[in-house]
Amino acid sequence: NAFGGVLCAFTLILIGVLAFSIRLFSVIKYESVIHEFDPYFNFRVTQFLSKNGIYEFWNWFDDRTWYPLGRVIGGTVYPGLTLTAGSIWWFVNALNIPLSVETVCVFTAPIFSAIASWATYLLTKEAKGTGAGLMAAAILAMVPSYISRSVAGSYDNEAVAIFALVFTFYLYVKTLNTGSLFYATLNALSYFYMVCSWGGYTFIINLIPMHVLLCIVTGRYSSRLYIAYAPLVILGTLLAALVPVVGFNAVLTSEHFASFLVFIILHVVAFVYYIKGLLTPRLFKMAMTLVITVGLAVCFAVVAILVALVASSPTKGWSGRSLSLLDPTYASKYIPIIASVSEHQPPTWPSYFMDINVLAFLVPAGIISCFLPLSDASSFMVLYLVTAVYFSGVMVRLMLVLAPAACILSGIALSSAFDVLTRSMKFQLSKLFDDGPAISGNGSPNGSSASTVNTSSSKNEKTEKSEAAPKEKQSKKNRRKDKEVTESVSVKPKKEKRLSVLPLEASIVSTLLLIALGGFYVVHCVWAAAEAYSAPSIVLTSRSREGLHVFDDFREAYAWLSHNTDVDDKVASWWDYGYQTTAMANRTVIVDNNTWNNTHIATVGTAMSSPEKAAWEIFDSLDVKYVLVVFGGRCFMDLRKRNDWPGTSKSQIS
Repeated sequence: NAFGGVLCAFTLILIGVLAFSIRLFSVIKYESVIHEFDPYFNFRVTQFLSKNGIYEFWNWFDDRTWYPLGRVIGGTVYPGLTLTAGSIWWFVNALNIPLSVETVCVFTAPIFSAIASWATYLLTKEAKGTGAGLMAAAILAMVPSYISRSVAGSYDNEAVAIFALVFTFYLYVKTLNTGSLFYATLNALSYFYMVCSWGGYTFIINLIPMHVLLCIVTGRYSSRLYIAYAPLVILGTLLAALVPVVGFNAVLTSEHFASFLVFIILHVVAFVYYIKGLLTPRLFKMAMTLVITVGLAVCFAVVAILVALVASSPTKGWSGRSLSLLDPTYASKYIPIIASVSEHQPPTWPSYFMDINVLAFLVPAGIISCFLPLSDASSFMVLYLVTAVYFSGVMVRLMLVLAPAACILSGIALSSAFDVLTRSMKFQLSKLFDDGPAISGNGSPNGSSASTVNTSSSKNEKTEKSEAAPKEKQSKKNRRKDKEVTESVSVKPKKEKRLSVLPLEASIVSTLLLIALGGFYVVHCVWAAAEAYSAPSIVLTSRSREGLHVFDDFREAYAWLSHNTDVDDKVASWWDYGYQTTAMANRTVIVDNNTWNNTHIATVGTAMSSPEKAAWEIFDSLDVKYVLVVFGGRCFMDLRKRNDWPGTSKSQIS
């Protein structure tokens, strides 16, 4: 046991190193730079936090965005990522390690990827043991879907949110298995960190109530279930309301109503079980009628109140993003700006094979393993997977939520498969070296199957026991009883051994195939990390016969704005480039990637699509001095004169 614990700890350290190092290709190939668009806003906010402190951050009114409206930063952002990176920067500088804020932001995502792998190990271990946990952690460390949002430089909310998601699920399952109020309190705190980090916290506060309701319906209620859920709803909701961007939405929006409804149902069921232990069956039936009547009345009253609150909202109390998940056509009908973003589109089948690869084939086997046997923890894993598959099918960005579930189920499947195969090989080899006869084609000595060997050995044991026992005459009735008991005890182990032991050749071949499958997965993950997800969008590259060409036009343009314009000049651009313009050029922008004001965005869009005179009037009313226009290259050759192109045939040109 001690050797196994040390080996497990060493393996987890290696998994953490793997998760961190596989995300460094962007730094090695390019440089330590922030990627994409939203990370630049997070980087700018972290700079402000580290320079001015947390109180100034909460009260910061940014007048360089959404001119002339401005934006209250402290009340409109999820502060988890910023506070985490700022705390890391303060800590390393307190240790006299001179790291810049940008360096800390670049490497925050790889660091938390390693921690998320360890959290995956803990969650899977609670469900199916240490072997499955190590396998799931190793798979998550390399899964391309998670790498796409956590490479070095991808300083976005998901960098820490996936860890918070998995760790919250682990603490819920841990509380469910132990019934410890200590873990229940930690679960509420972990949920609070998730609320601070990402708007996807609504997935947690709806998935856990679904699992609690499933346990109640299937007759798996226990005091452990009550301890796991009740503190989460009370403490979690109170803590979530402390986050400014959430506030009273924690109790007023439809995304949270399911948790309150299940909370009431749980208390009704708990009260029923409590009075069942106090009353006689006759009194219990009478009390049951009363409890059900009162419970239904309370539920109907709560539902009526919720319906009244929901009816007053045109979106029925749901946010636009939530409705776009529940109704895939909602965004295209009512919020086209959300539907226009590529990461909000439904995924195609190749997206699944690109982002989770062979896990798509292992997940069904993991579901079967979760049902053998079915527990509260394994049923939660299956429910997590089913809901994540649905949401990933609605929005390609939510493949990130599916990745941990797919890794956990695949780890369970591989662990179960290796367990059966190695146990079979161990059994067959032990028979080979103990008995000595050659192994025939079906993998058992002298052509006999493993079950035959088991049967013969059990018969010999029974014969020896019967000879050693005193020979006394028994009545027919006693002999019949002994025979029934012996058969009932011996038949089941025979069947179990017959089902669990495979021939030696089949075990070896299957093990090699699974190892080869894992090798293909590793190769694909390394390729995805090195080529597909490491190129920062702010630096463009192309390949030719001369080699790799790097186009740094974006940063050159922002540097030109910073050095050749006045500090108070206003820059108009499409909303995609607002965060980068503010962070890199330090100039005031009209719109940015927050997209909170569709009217303002429509005004800029109207100006950009209007003739020059009308566009000038709109930009002049907004006090705009410069317009950032992004355009592609153009071939000046006439396609009709393709015969004049030297050294090229028609087929090559077409």
